[in-house]
Amino acid sequence: MTIPVPLPPATRISQRLLSIDALRGLVILFMLLDHVRETFLLHRQVADPMGIESTEPALFFSRTLAHLCAPVFVLLTGLSAYLYGEKHQGKSDVSAFLFKRGLFLVVLEFTLVNFAWTFQFPPSVIYMQVIWAIGVSMIALAIMVWLPRPLLFMLGVMIVAGHNLLDGLHFPVGSGLHVPWAILHDRGWIEVAEGLRLRTSYPVLPWLGVIALGYCVGPWFGGSASASVRQRKLLVAGAGVLLGFFVLRLLNGYGEAQWVDYESTTQTLMSFFNITKYPPSLLFLSLTLGVGLLLLLGFERAQQRKWISTLAVFGAAPMFFYLLHLYVLKVLYVISVAVFGLNQGSHFGFDSVWAVWLTALLLATSLYLPVRWFAALKARRRDIGWLKYF
Repeated sequence: MTIPVPLPPATRISQRLLSIDALRGLVILFMLLDHVRETFLLHRQVADPMGIESTEPALFFSRTLAHLCAPVFVLLTGLSAYLYGEKHQGKSDVSAFLFKRGLFLVVLEFTLVNFAWTFQFPPSVIYMQVIWAIGVSMIALAIMVWLPRPLLFMLGVMIVAGHNLLDGLHFPVGSGLHVPWAILHDRGWIEVAEGLRLRTSYPVLPWLGVIALGYCVGPWFGGSASASVRQRKLLVAGAGVLLGFFVLRLLNGYGEAQWVDYESTTQTLMSFFNITKYPPSLLFLSLTLGVGLLLLLGFERAQQRKWISTLAVFGAAPMFFYLLHLYVLKVLYVISVAVFGLNQGSHFGFDSVWAVWLTALLLATSLYLPVRWFAALKARRRDIGWLKYF
């Protein structure tokens, strides 16, 4: 990483908010690692869930770390929406902000984000990925915030726990339900026009449940909330969700491909933790959200450590980092092809996973200062309205 540098006075925040930014910063770095993999190890793509026999442990571990990213991002988006309401005029302001920012993210996914992945204009394919899913979830939460909190919590649990019951439901191309169902739950292709297709990489239904649960967690971090009570709730919730994961996984049943007992202990463990992301299964969300809640607890308790402030810098300007790193990676790939040529079939790529880790480490170090500058600008210039969207 980089040498920890304390946040400037303009960006100092309370323990409860520092821990949120630090967790967001950690998963941003995991995201960076995964996107380096997708850029420079594209010739060794992994399936979903991964193929245990064809995926080496180092690659499996790298990909599994990245599983934390989307669930934690969406959960913290809901939590942050609640905190936004505390600082403004309640649910009316929250609802309006969520709708506008959600719409902004959807447009961003279809334009700058998609172009960063494809470098193609006009595009022939638009990938509806995590920024799209967060944007749509925010638009949905703009409506759901008006529900009583107990009802919103029940709705979130029902979606997260029950959506796998719909796994067998499919609608063919040409059916009136094909497009809405592809967007909600059934990952697939949508033909928009000749020469343009949409790929629903992140079906949004499960993420609606996650953002609803994040909003329900919000009061734990309210200005009047007790740190000790909050930490106890994080421990109980995180440990309870993880316990549910292990119980359901050992039963080898609902909503997930069965794990296999291999001769190799390593492969057996890989199989046990090999869970489905597209759309995220109940077990996927149980594992990642359970770990996320316990990490949040750990960051609260370690808030005096300098590395927490370093992680919080990355988490304080997430959208700026997201766009910046995508374009840096694309430029690096283009330069690598120009200098070294295509050395992995139709791709330029690394020969080993350790090179992916090293590149991610170097990029995290080099991007730290620009992100720190933008985070400080964002905190200092609250009069510039569009900055809050980043």
